[in-house]
Amino acid sequence: MTHSVAGIDFAPVLPLWLLGVALALALLALVPAVWRRARGVVWRAVTFALILLALANPRLVEETRESRPDIALLVVDQSDSARIGNRAEQIEAARREIEARAGRLPDLELRTVEVPEAGNQGTRLFTATERALAEIPRARLAGVIALTDGQAHDIPAASPIDAPFHALMPGRAGETDRRLRVIEAPGFGIVGREVEIRVAVDDLGVANPTGAARLTIRRDGEAARSESVPVGRDHRITVPIQRGGPTVVEIEAEARPGEVSTLNNRQVVTINGVRDRLRVLLVSGEPHPGERTWRRLLKADPNVDLVHFTILRPPEKDDLTPLNELALIAFPVRELFQVKLRDFDLIVFDRFSNRGILPAAYLRNIADYVRGGGALLMSTGPEFSGPTSLALTPLGGVLPARPSGRQNIVGEGEFRPRVSELGFRHPVTEGLAGANSEQAAATWGRWYRWLRADQRSGSTIMEGPDGAPLMILDRVGEGRVALLLSDHIWLWSRGHDGGGPQQEVLRRVAHWLMRETELEEEDLSARIEAGRLTVTRRSLDTAAPPEITVTAPDGTVTRAMPEAAGGGRAVLGMPAAMPGVWHASDGRRTAFAASAATNPLEVADLRSDPARLRPLLSGTGGVARYMGDGAVPAVPELRRVAPGRDVAGAGWIGLRRNGDHTVTGISAIPLLPAWLALALVLGAALMAWRREGR
Repeated sequence: MTHSVAGIDFAPVLPLWLLGVALALALLALVPAVWRRARGVVWRAVTFALILLALANPRLVEETRESRPDIALLVVDQSDSARIGNRAEQIEAARREIEARAGRLPDLELRTVEVPEAGNQGTRLFTATERALAEIPRARLAGVIALTDGQAHDIPAASPIDAPFHALMPGRAGETDRRLRVIEAPGFGIVGREVEIRVAVDDLGVANPTGAARLTIRRDGEAARSESVPVGRDHRITVPIQRGGPTVVEIEAEARPGEVSTLNNRQVVTINGVRDRLRVLLVSGEPHPGERTWRRLLKADPNVDLVHFTILRPPEKDDLTPLNELALIAFPVRELFQVKLRDFDLIVFDRFSNRGILPAAYLRNIADYVRGGGALLMSTGPEFSGPTSLALTPLGGVLPARPSGRQNIVGEGEFRPRVSELGFRHPVTEGLAGANSEQAAATWGRWYRWLRADQRSGSTIMEGPDGAPLMILDRVGEGRVALLLSDHIWLWSRGHDGGGPQQEVLRRVAHWLMRETELEEEDLSARIEAGRLTVTRRSLDTAAPPEITVTAPDGTVTRAMPEAAGGGRAVLGMPAAMPGVWHASDGRRTAFAASAATNPLEVADLRSDPARLRPLLSGTGGVARYMGDGAVPAVPELRRVAPGRDVAGAGWIGLRRNGDHTVTGISAIPLLPAWLALALVLGAALMAWRREGR
C-alpha cells in the first residue's frame, strides 16, 4: 500500500555547534536590554530568532511511503508425541482456523513451518523456528504461534526472539502419564548365567505418586511373568540367558487410569547371548602330520580353553608295556569322561582308536553326553576302518556313518574335495573361497586319502571321489556330531597345491556344533534396522519357501512371501516403525525382533505441558493456552497490538504491529526562503530601532 506522510524538517546552513554559539551570543546581547527593560527588547529578540530560524532552514517534507505487511510465523508440530490420540486432528483444525483468521487481518502475512519427526533427537521445535526466522526481517516480525504439545527438546535458556511467542496446545491442563524407564540394561550376557535389568515406573503429573504397578515380562515370546514394583523407585529384573544370539525381553507396565497414552508403558531390551570361554577337549590318537593342526587352530582362539591329550602308543607297538608307563602323567580317564565330561562344550577325537584306554562305559558316557546336548567332532584316518574303530563301540550309536563293508575302505589317490549340492545351502560350507560351482571345479588344494563309509543319517556337505561322503553333520537328540572322513585337511594349512580354507571350515564346523545362531541351517531370524524389519529364513529344503506371517506390536498381522536370496536363504523386508516386539513365523519356527522407540526423548513424557517452553514464553511476554480435547479446538482470537502493549488477554493473543515501510519518494519545500527571511529580519530590525528610538 502506498501513502504520503508530511512533516517539518530542518536543514541547517551552519553546523549545529556554530548555531549554538550564535544562540548564546544572541542571548548575551539580550541580557543587558532585559536588565534595563529597554523598549525594543521584544523586537530585538524577534530579530535574533528570525536570523537563527533562517540559519536552521526549516522545510516542509512530504514522503511517499510503501508500507510492508508484518509477518507472523505459525509453527506446526508434527512429531510423534503430537500425534497421540486426537492431537493431530486438533492441531490441523487449529492450523486451518488460524490461517483463516490471519487472512482477514490487514497488513499481516502468515507463514507456516512444519516440525517433522527428528528420529532420536527429540522435537526440534526451535531449530525449525529459527530456520524460518532467518528468512524474515526482524523489523517485520509480528510474532510466533506454535501449535505443539510442549514436548520440545531444543529450547534455548534465554529467548532470542523480540516478538511475542505464543503456544497453543491440544488437551487440557493437569494431564497424567505413566512411563517405564530402563535405567540400566546389559548389551551382552553369558550363556547359562543371569543378567539384571534396572527399571523404574514413574507417574508424571501426579503430585505425590505412591503405590505399586504391575510389570509384565516376556522373553522371546515365552509365557509372561508378572512382578509388582513400587512407583518411582528402581526395580531389578533377573533374566536368564539360555542361548547364544539375541534374547528379546519385553517389559510392560500396567496402564494408569486416565493417563494420556500407554505408548511409553512398554520397553524392549535386546541382550546378545555370548558364550564364556569355550571348554574344548581334544584327544589325539596316533601321531600324524596333521596332529598339530587341531592344536594350533584351537589355541589360536583366545576364547577357547583347550585340554589336549595325545595317546602315544602307535599301532605297531606290541611290547606289552603298561599303558600307564607310556605318558608323562597318568591319563585321567575317569575325571575327563565321567566326572567332568559335561563341563566341556566340545569334544574332538583326532585319529583316535579304541585300544582299551577308554572302557565301554566311558564311551557310552560320551554318547549320552551328545544325546543330552553335547558336541562331538571326529576326524578319522585308516584307524576308523579297523577293529579298533570307534564306530564299533557304544560311541558308534551317535555317528552318522560306519565304515563300509566293502574291501578297500581306505581310498588312496589324489582328489579335490567338493562342496555337495546340499552343502551349497548349508551355512558351514556356503560361500567358501575356492569351492566348486555348477560351472567350474574347485580351485583349492588336493587331498590324497579318504574313508569309504555307509552314511545312515545326517547331511553330507562335502564329498570325495565319486560323490563319497567326506564331511557329514548330524543332530543326535539334543546334541550334534560332525564326522570328517579324511585326515588330510591339514594339507590346506600347509599351502599344499595352493592350500584351502582349512581354518574357516573347521571354525564353522566347531561353531555349528556349539549352536552358533548364524550357522543354523534350519532357522528363521528377524532384525530391525533403520525402521525396517528383515526376516531371513534359511533351510536345506529346495522347495519354495512358505509364507511368512508377521505380527506387529499392536497385533496387526501381515502375510507375505519371501524372496529367494541364494544359499538356502529367503528374505522378507517391510517397514517396522512401531516400537515393541515384532513376531515372524513360517509355520514351524518363530523369530522375534525388537524395535525401540525411534525417538526415546519424544515418548519420555507424553503430557501436553508448556514447562519446556517457559524461556520463550516469559522472554517475549507470550502465553500458553490449551485448546481442549474436543473435536473443535478452542482457538483464541488474533489481535494486532502496538509495540510496548500487552500481547495477550482473556480469550485473545496479540501480534505486534510494526509499521515497517519503504520510502519511494520525497519532496522538500523551504518554509523560510532567503528572500522571505531577509524581509522579515529587516522588518523586525526596523521595528526594534523605531521602538528603541522613541
